Amino acid sequence: MPAPYLTLTTTVEHETEVRRSRFLCAVAPARSVEEAAAFIAGRRRAYADATHNCTAYVIGQRIQKGDDDGEPGGTAGTPMVQALVGRGFSDVVAVVTRYFGGVLLGAGGLVRAYGSAVTETLDRAEPVRMVPAKRVRVSVAHDQAGRVENDLRASRYAVEDVVYASDVTFAVAVGEDEVATFADWVATLTAGRARVDVGENVHVPA
Repeated sequence: MPAPYLTLTTTVEHETEVRRSRFLCAVAPARSVEEAAAFIAGRRRAYADATHNCTAYVIGQRIQKGDDDGEPGGTAGTPMVQALVGRGFSDVVAVVTRYFGGVLLGAGGLVRAYGSAVTETLDRAEPVRMVPAKRVRVSVAHDQAGRVENDLRASRYAVEDVVYASDVTFAVAVGEDEVATFADWVATLTAGRARVDVGENVHVPA
């Protein structure tokens, strides 16, 4: 069953220093692996002169990946992923850029440095709490579509898509505990003429 999680709407940056090494962390929203990869590529271009650009992302309920970028195995990407998951974040990507300061930190020191770089950055973020919802499709005749669309967009429910075919179908994200209330509202709005189909699990802002 889907669980609530935290995510971001903007990029947050923060720099820390550990024994003369600089750790510049950036955490950003990423709703797909492709978005995460694009953000990572951009940071690596911007900080091509850095000693390391280590990365981590968590997408959805199942996708978690970290990259040590030349640091000893498991000392950077893994603690970065653990920092994101431990704070309850998903659909986010983190890049920690390190400029080596001349003092070796050891495996334990690296794990702490990379993990702390992420958690301290998250401390400065304004997260959005996402809660489980259902994607509900509302299909109506063309003569009702204009009024239904206006009322949907004026409501608290998020309209994700509109498809015009033999009828008009609105894809709407509805909180799990509101599906029955939403269906009743649509029935009243359309005098019972709408078809309401409850679909897949999604998340919406709380």
